[in-house]
Amino acid sequence: MSATRKLWTGLAVLLAASFAVLLWVGNEIHRQMPPLPSAVITSEGETVFTRADIERGRQVWQSIGGHQLGSIWGHGSYVAPDWTADWLHREAEAWLDLRTQAVSGQRWSELEPALQAAEQARLQPLIRANTYDAERDVVVIDPQRAQAIATVADHYVRLFGNDPDFVDLRRAYAMKNGTVADPERAQALTAFIWWSAWAAVTERPGKTITYTANWPHEPLVGNTPPPHLLLWTVFSVLFLLAGVGLLGWYYATQREEHPDKLPASDPLAAIVVTPSMKATQKYFWVVIALFLTQILLGALTAHYQVEGHDFYGIALSEILPYSLTRSWHTQLAILWIATAWLGMGLYIGPAISGHEPKFQRLGVNVLFVCLLIIVVGAFAGQWFAVMQKLGLEHNFWFGHQGWEYVDIGRFWQWFLFIGLGLWLFLVGRTLVPAIRRGGEHKSITLLLFLSTVCIGLFYGAGLMYGEHTHLSMVEYWRWWVVHLWVEGFFEVFATAVIAFLFAKLGLVRAGTATAAVLFATIVFMAGGVLGTLHHLYFTGTPTAVIALGASFSALEVVPLAFIGFEAYHTFKLSRATPWMERYKWPILFFVAVAFWNLVGAGLFGFLINPPLPLYFMQGLNLTPLHGHTALFGVYGFLGIGLMLFCLRGMKPHVQWNEGALKTAFWALNIGLIGMALMTLLPMGIIQLVAAIEHGYWYARSEHLMQQPIIQLLVWLRVPGDVIFSVGAVALGWFVLRLWVAPRKAPLPVKDALPAEH
Repeated sequence: MSATRKLWTGLAVLLAASFAVLLWVGNEIHRQMPPLPSAVITSEGETVFTRADIERGRQVWQSIGGHQLGSIWGHGSYVAPDWTADWLHREAEAWLDLRTQAVSGQRWSELEPALQAAEQARLQPLIRANTYDAERDVVVIDPQRAQAIATVADHYVRLFGNDPDFVDLRRAYAMKNGTVADPERAQALTAFIWWSAWAAVTERPGKTITYTANWPHEPLVGNTPPPHLLLWTVFSVLFLLAGVGLLGWYYATQREEHPDKLPASDPLAAIVVTPSMKATQKYFWVVIALFLTQILLGALTAHYQVEGHDFYGIALSEILPYSLTRSWHTQLAILWIATAWLGMGLYIGPAISGHEPKFQRLGVNVLFVCLLIIVVGAFAGQWFAVMQKLGLEHNFWFGHQGWEYVDIGRFWQWFLFIGLGLWLFLVGRTLVPAIRRGGEHKSITLLLFLSTVCIGLFYGAGLMYGEHTHLSMVEYWRWWVVHLWVEGFFEVFATAVIAFLFAKLGLVRAGTATAAVLFATIVFMAGGVLGTLHHLYFTGTPTAVIALGASFSALEVVPLAFIGFEAYHTFKLSRATPWMERYKWPILFFVAVAFWNLVGAGLFGFLINPPLPLYFMQGLNLTPLHGHTALFGVYGFLGIGLMLFCLRGMKPHVQWNEGALKTAFWALNIGLIGMALMTLLPMGIIQLVAAIEHGYWYARSEHLMQQPIIQLLVWLRVPGDVIFSVGAVALGWFVLRLWVAPRKAPLPVKDALPAEH
């Protein structure tokens, strides 16, 4: 069996085993997830909530932006509180007040510390007790607890409504007045938030940990890190060290093979740009438009953290509230990056096979129109939803689903899935002839085709849940999309494309490139598939999720530890022969990808991924530190690099504006570094200390987030954001000038002989 066939066999076995375990975990989550009772009643028989209340409350929560306005179980945005932790703390304090006032006439906060501790110790077994009656399908609570619930519910109804006494608090949370103006809907919302807090404090049957593994950290009710979090954190570090050692041994034993003689001229220059390839140019125009719009919305979203309702005194939140601008900002990040990659796929297919199928250009144009309709339609639906102008009965399908990164209405989700199917068909029909033809590039082309299939199909995981599917199962399937689709198969697709380009350029042997890309895919997927579970530690899942997630997410970091080799190798290739100067900037963007893979995905990712650190850090600003540097630093730069490769082929005779590209490259990198180091990292550390010392609720509360030091750190984003924006505008100017008043490149001079290699 050849080495390439062994790698293919290893990859197939690995994926089959990994997905079998991932599906088994999904079954275990479904079997052990927190119950959703038919009713919550007092021991005296009074109904507090019904399942219909809880489900309707979740509909209300989703319609106002869901994850984009605070978070639930630690997942969501970062200005408003985590509603689970906030409710839990308020309910515990309200119950303690009722208990102490009944005995001594004093509020709990007014007692001596020793008496406070005594009352707290008496409360913990009561609030943590699992009183779910499976036979009757009800949760039975103490009447005094029902009073505490009513107190907190009143606070929430007034907060989400228009009560003038809560204007300052709403401003601190960047919530518009009248977020849920209908009192009945606001009351239903409290039922859903209470249930999420109940699951976070209620112990599993026969266990001493809650349904959310004692998350959030709340000493008041006895929510502290369970011992197994430390155990699996230690194991994750051991897995990381072992993986790094094995990969280091592999690199040390491999000998790089390069062609004996590099081409004297650019092999890609001979590729004929077909009508369908030329039609992809509009995709890259849209990439720039979406990218610039995303930055504008990001600036507005960040500014709401300072003024809450206003943008430099303008009451902009009345028409563009924070939850909406953040929805569009996060979705545009996915959309412009995905559009760059989709355009690249449509461009590279005919370039690989030399085959232009019938009606291919029509298909490219139809898909483009579909993408525009999806963006406009989905974003319009979300505006109507968040502004509460769309009924709850229509919200799930046409409004705002409320789940971060998969927020768009189900109708638009289906539309996008069908669009991806069309993209798969269009790319596939150009690649299949090249696969059938065989040759030295067959394996890379086959891997490219298979990753295209996975990109087209795995988005469908977001369609596996319905409007009333249990929250734990929604999170399970949502992370299939966010982690596997975005971070997994797009990565494989990009790796295969880059390997093919370098092989086609004659810089590496096709066999060497094939082995390298297959090995890289195996290493990445070894941790990547089951590494999905590190997002699910505290979402009502069993402890098996923590064990598997901790172990395999550590392996995700292993290939990133050696990313410097890739950066050096890529840079060396860019200087291998004089004509490679034409690809200087695409390759430099690939070098940036390698850097941010190590820093953003590797260092900042492993900072928060092990169970014990994530117990305290989930939903703090250390999470967007990883998110921004990994999403844009890796996938954004990769999308730009791939786009530039396509533009070089489309506009071979246009002189590139080197100054604009240089400005774009350095400004984007420096701006991203400034945002990370001047704001997100220090703010996240301050929150982390607060979460450890006082509880998670405090780290997300207005008490901490409105302190002068936090406000200063928010303003310190401005320099980095401005520099970053300059880079984006420079990139947009570069693309614009390729079509508007372009300068023709000087007549090519015969390339110098290739350097000895």
